[in-house]
Amino acid sequence: MELHVLNHPLVEHKLTVLRDKNTPSSTFRELISELVMLEAYEATRNLDVVDKPIETPVAPMIGKHIAEPRPIIVPVLRAGLGMLDGMTRMIPSAEVGFLGMKRDEDNPTKQITYANRLPEDLTGRQCFLIDPMLATGGTLVAATHYLAERGAKDVTAINIIAAPEGLKFVQEQIDPSIDFKVVVCAVDEKLNDKAYIVPGLGDAGDRLYGVID
Repeated sequence: MELHVLNHPLVEHKLTVLRDKNTPSSTFRELISELVMLEAYEATRNLDVVDKPIETPVAPMIGKHIAEPRPIIVPVLRAGLGMLDGMTRMIPSAEVGFLGMKRDEDNPTKQITYANRLPEDLTGRQCFLIDPMLATGGTLVAATHYLAERGAKDVTAINIIAAPEGLKFVQEQIDPSIDFKVVVCAVDEKLNDKAYIVPGLGDAGDRLYGVID
């Protein structure tokens, strides 16, 4: 597993505002979008490209073009939807799939899959899993293996905040045959007894979209 932690004053500033419990949902959503755009720069560093001949107003040249098959962005519902706009702004040619997973509250490292809108065959596709929080790591491992079962071998996870326990779990559990990378804005202190990241930012889904009982 490759881990990339962004180290940049803009990221630190935006992350501080994001964490503040007094930040309204509208600002929270905008900051999530801005942060994922900054993360996308690092996450797409090894994006497959091919030569493309073009004509500039001055002369012909050989440029670069994102290769086929197109990369696919997979938000983990529901909180991952908050990152989708920022990712599609950066890679507008990418396809989008959806994966609904939620943590089993009685067994935090186990996941329940409740929705799937993905191609049956992901062979040769570069996949970008987006989910704001990497807490226990259970969702990320389950989602990555879900993609791998459909042929994906190149998966990059983009999270805003990670817990060290979750990163350790992912490192130990992820299938080593997958070319797997994680990009985060920050690695926080720990998980609390309810498996929430400390200091974290609370429940990302609730802060994005409101509390749903």
